Amino acid sequence: MTKADLIAVIADKLKFPWARAELLVEEIFSSMADSLMRGEKIEIRGFGSFTVRQYRAYDGRNPRTGATVPVKPKRLAFFKVGKELRERVNDGRRSTGSQTGMGSQVPRVWWHQPFTQKPEHSLSLVHEFCWQNPLAPHE
Repeated sequence: MTKADLIAVIADKLKFPWARAELLVEEIFSSMADSLMRGEKIEIRGFGSFTVRQYRAYDGRNPRTGATVPVKPKRLAFFKVGKELRERVNDGRRSTGSQTGMGSQVPRVWWHQPFTQKPEHSLSLVHEFCWQNPLAPHE
């Protein structure tokens, strides 16, 4: 599935105009990237979690010449699949289930601090959607 496919699915299922669905997807990805850049962990219940892993410098090898090349320290995003998604993917391999593999079960975002009032920050579009959409989970 590509980003355009995801936008199309959201636009179709939620009856959003393409531009609104695209804005929602862009805002979600942007917010996730910003969180990872700050070193925060992202947990999506039933789906998995994203963390940033630190890698120290090391000496690598140029495969063409065999020469030793110093590799700088780096931080990389790491995804760990959740138990429910892992089970659904493995079950889907054995039987022909739904096309998406998620069926009627929708992954829920785990909020580290539950909100009791409408939040006002960079995720305003996402929160606006959650507060206006009665089908969206509020945890």
